[in-house]
Amino acid sequence: MDTEAQHTERGPSSDTDPDRESDTEEGPRSARASEDSAASDEPDGAPSWRRTLLVGAACVAFLLLVSHFVAQPFLIPSRSMEPTLQVGDRILVNKLAYRFGDEPRRGDVVVFDGTGSFVREEPEGDPVGGLLRDGAAALGLAEPAETDFVKRVVGTGGDRVVCCDEDGRLTVNGTVVVERYLVPGDQPSAVPFDIVVPPDRLWVMGDHRSQSSDSRDHLGSPGGGMVPVDKVVGRADWIAWPFGRWSGVAGTDAFDAVPAPPAGGHPTGPAVPGTGSHG
Repeated sequence: MDTEAQHTERGPSSDTDPDRESDTEEGPRSARASEDSAASDEPDGAPSWRRTLLVGAACVAFLLLVSHFVAQPFLIPSRSMEPTLQVGDRILVNKLAYRFGDEPRRGDVVVFDGTGSFVREEPEGDPVGGLLRDGAAALGLAEPAETDFVKRVVGTGGDRVVCCDEDGRLTVNGTVVVERYLVPGDQPSAVPFDIVVPPDRLWVMGDHRSQSSDSRDHLGSPGGGMVPVDKVVGRADWIAWPFGRWSGVAGTDAFDAVPAPPAGGHPTGPAVPGTGSHG
């Protein structure tokens, strides 16, 4: 009886048998070893590269969406808007400025698609190359398309714009416009003109008149140099680069005294002289 009792009491102690402990620990060790081996099979840095690519793609997609609907970077490629904008400036074009019923006003600096007014219809080219170029331009990394222009609005629908009066000044609806934004020494125009802007059209000019190809150069073209309002991409509101020129695009009070065009139209129609050539 005593022998059986002792044997029964030793039964539970068999759970701590060293041989069994070795067996139970071997399983976790094997599992850990297999996990370490599987982890070592993955290339070093692969997860971080995938994460970086995904984040980069998401950022580019976000910027393209913002550029398409809200504010688009635009690289200034020429001297036509000096001193307001300089070669190499990257401006932000406010695409919401005219989206909710408002229209361009005299004095606004706008970016517009000149297809059909400043340039002929663009021929079809390489679609892939065009897509890449447009994407880079949308991010401000490349020059804009050859059909995109930046100019200042001088006349809107119904306005009569004349240059120059006997003192060599520009007038809109009979009122002299003092254009302090012009490059010092530039005259308002070397090409005389007298035009009435049709409804839903704009007469636009560069601030550096002697270096700007603008509405004056297309007086004899279809449309007479007028830009359709619905071709306006947006208003240039900010200079984003370089940092030394980081600021808003300065407004102007030059047109504050200009009255609205007469309801019945101007008593005389446009007297368009021959086309001229200037820098």
